[in-house]
Amino acid sequence: MTGTPEPLGDARFFAHEAMNTTFTLRFREADDLSARSMARECFDLIDRLEAQLSRFIEGSDISRINRLAAGETLYLGDACHRCLLRALEGHAATGGLFDITQGKAIEHRKSGAEGPSPAVEGRLIVHPDVPAVTCEAPGREIDLGGIGKGFALDEAAALLAEWGAGGALLAAGASSLRAFGDAPWPVDLTGNSGETRVLLRNESLSASGTGIQGQHIVHPGGEGFMPRRPCLRVWVISETAAMAEVWSTAMMLVDPAEMPDWLSECGGIGRLFVETDSGLCEVAAG
Repeated sequence: MTGTPEPLGDARFFAHEAMNTTFTLRFREADDLSARSMARECFDLIDRLEAQLSRFIEGSDISRINRLAAGETLYLGDACHRCLLRALEGHAATGGLFDITQGKAIEHRKSGAEGPSPAVEGRLIVHPDVPAVTCEAPGREIDLGGIGKGFALDEAAALLAEWGAGGALLAAGASSLRAFGDAPWPVDLTGNSGETRVLLRNESLSASGTGIQGQHIVHPGGEGFMPRRPCLRVWVISETAAMAEVWSTAMMLVDPAEMPDWLSECGGIGRLFVETDSGLCEVAAG
């Protein structure tokens, strides 16, 4: 499900491990000292975000949310609150297909455990105007997954804008890219049946599929709602990396025959590419 940037000899390259993946930065229009300074600032920001957003870090906002008892309220860091609000926007835009509270069901599927996925119970309230979450009933477990990485890329791009940076390409692994600046960045979408090249200009790309993590995406409605012949891979180009992550996850839960209608009715997808048993192609609006 790779989205691979074309090698560019004139681009300065930096890498950093965080959020269980490798974040990379490529700069075109910066001297060596400026590029190093901007990369260090971006990676420091990503580390701070991981400390709030990772459910695996003891004391993070997300791990503390997941331990809330009924009636408890937790006040959050601003970044975590904004990320949760993005996730709620994604939930509404996708008709509930994107759901960050499916953590237990995802772990059940990835572990290969037998039997049906555990029912998702409980209720969390994210306060829109105050950085806080209230647990009405326990049972929901938040796993930000891809949207956490996409949010981190968006925040790093905003930091680069404050620096007045020129063109840059940010990536979280091979599945989430954020192009910054007006100059195009060539990226190859590679599947089993071939590849196609796209140009990213001030936009983002997210890839989802079953090739690396297996059948890790679950339908909020249960196994019976999964498409009968799902895509092998999905690539979504969207304005922000967070929303690209939302839509690439959601489109893995949609029958390919229904995707043109989704493109016609939703405004969050700029371009959509899929790989099925028939090959790799771009989906046109119906």
